[in-house]
Amino acid sequence: MASRKKNIDFEQSLSQLETLVTALESGDMSLEDSLKAFESGIKITRECQEALQEAEQRVEILTRNRAGELQSASFDAPDID
Repeated sequence: MASRKKNIDFEQSLSQLETLVTALESGDMSLEDSLKAFESGIKITRECQEALQEAEQRVEILTRNRAGELQSASFDAPDID
């Protein structure tokens, strides 16, 4: 059985990335700290990309019709009168 990576909190990860970017843009970090922050940002970015790819695959599976073909589906909320 393949081990599965822990699920990430996507919104929390985006917030961490924003914090890292702000810190890097401030210019107040040493070179070493900047490199560590950059490495951390790359790791978080990759985790987010994997989470988005998994979500895309789930949506694709859920929108297949019985013949296995993709069918278009609207993500718009239905009008409620």
